[in-house]
Amino acid sequence: MSSSLSEDMGNLKEVTDGDFQEYVLDSDTPVLVDFWAEWCGPCRVVGSEVEKLAVELEGRMKVVKLNIDENPRVTGNYGIMSIPSLVLFADGDEATRVVGARPASAIRKAIEQFLPAGAPSADAASA
Repeated sequence: MSSSLSEDMGNLKEVTDGDFQEYVLDSDTPVLVDFWAEWCGPCRVVGSEVEKLAVELEGRMKVVKLNIDENPRVTGNYGIMSIPSLVLFADGDEATRVVGARPASAIRKAIEQFLPAGAPSADAASA
């Protein structure tokens, strides 16, 4: 992996075919999985949006990344045909997915109903 890609992809945990069960399916907390590839430009855009959500929704969900080129088993098991693809897992099952480049607000809208209740967002508190 290139150093510039590492900077672009931030500090989110990378999961693999080998540890997907442990970190995603066996998690007590919902997990948003960002399916991406090094050659995918839109994945970099979505990656920064996902990092925003990881901070905003900390404690309500975990966020991990899975490189589709390096992890064909999980990619195939979940029928990932287009990237970027974000799949939210809750209680070991797929709850919802978002395909394509979307802003953090649209991703949040798609996944929020599947997350445990949390404190009101700063936006709602200031409204």
